Amino acid sequence: MNILTPDTETTRSWHETFARQTNHLVWDILSKPERTQAEDEGMVHAAHASRYHWEEVGTPTHLTRGDWLLSHVYAVLNQPQAALAYATSCLRICQQEHIGDFDLAYAYEAMARAYAALGQKSQCDHYYQLAQEAGDNIQNIEPEDKDIFFDDFRNGPWFGLK
Repeated sequence: MNILTPDTETTRSWHETFARQTNHLVWDILSKPERTQAEDEGMVHAAHASRYHWEEVGTPTHLTRGDWLLSHVYAVLNQPQAALAYATSCLRICQQEHIGDFDLAYAYEAMARAYAALGQKSQCDHYYQLAQEAGDNIQNIEPEDKDIFFDDFRNGPWFGLK
């Protein structure tokens, strides 16, 4: 092995580490009551970095969660077109890969929130209802899964539509 070329396991571990670290950074920034423009920009970059690293080594579930996070970040920043693009990708991956339960509830939530940001009430209401139903049907792989989903679901922004 060349010392400058890491082995496959090292590369995989590196991508997983950075995917997780950048994901946690996004949540740290999102949890701040007030953010600076620089923090908002860093949050966008960190969300994209996390998604990139999962693209390298993750499963379809990691990819849908990465797209959900990007959609959420863009919704929070009131960039509805980007929020909808990533929400659509999140839902598409869930459907193509037969990913349901927790992740499907989040995909519907992302669609509802993106449509709320766009001011499209009927589409927002449609996906909001689907998210509510999917959330009610979460099977609690982890004991707190349903609570986590509904905590995120209840919180804004809903742009005056919920």
